[in-house]
Amino acid sequence: MKGKGRLLEICADTVSNALVAQAAGGRRIEFCTGLSEGGTTPSAAQVREARKGLHIPLYVLIRPRGGDFLYGDLEFEIMKADIHFCGQAGCDGVVIGMLSPDGTVDTERCRALIAVARQYGMGVTFHRAFDRSRDLFQALEAVIALGCDRILTSGGYATAIKGADVIRQLIEKAGNRIIVMPCAGITPENAGELIRTTGLKEMHGTFRSRQASAMQYKNAKMNRQKDEYSLMLTDAEKIKAVLKCMNN
Repeated sequence: MKGKGRLLEICADTVSNALVAQAAGGRRIEFCTGLSEGGTTPSAAQVREARKGLHIPLYVLIRPRGGDFLYGDLEFEIMKADIHFCGQAGCDGVVIGMLSPDGTVDTERCRALIAVARQYGMGVTFHRAFDRSRDLFQALEAVIALGCDRILTSGGYATAIKGADVIRQLIEKAGNRIIVMPCAGITPENAGELIRTTGLKEMHGTFRSRQASAMQYKNAKMNRQKDEYSLMLTDAEKIKAVLKCMNN
């Protein structure tokens, strides 16, 4: 599959990063915040501003906190409310995922979340809770049965390159029933290899680079583990380089 047959989705954690991704050629945005925690749901204001500025599809991550994917009743209600908001705000889709304690897909509650999304005609992606499931191929069938449009996965490994063989098997097993979208650790240097190994139709990544803060004053007495004076920003050149690989 060449050229326009492949789609690049960009994970963006700010409205500014989403706009950079769009301008660089990204064809869909997964919008979130808290990437250091694996991504959480962005604020209402951020979602509204992203919707105003984007003309490409906008999918919002529905995840009330970091950590595992086993959620309590209150968190479940919050997730449903967030999906209602996204639908009312004109988003194109949401990104969800819930597991049961035994590592299987929580089909009952995922089905309830999907039902809310469908009220607004939104698409649904099942996120990397999939990679934490007990059996990826059983989880694949469960997510297909739920009616999701795609699965975001690194094949159960830390990066898509490490999980490439499993991703290929998942894509083959899925056939035309669902899109299996590789993610995690994808760079301009390894994107071509991943495409050749897996035969992917869609790809997902943040494609960020660290840039220095414009702050001139820095309080040296504040010795923090994380560097406050640099930012991870969406890198348009990385996106363009990955797109070049996808179009070959």
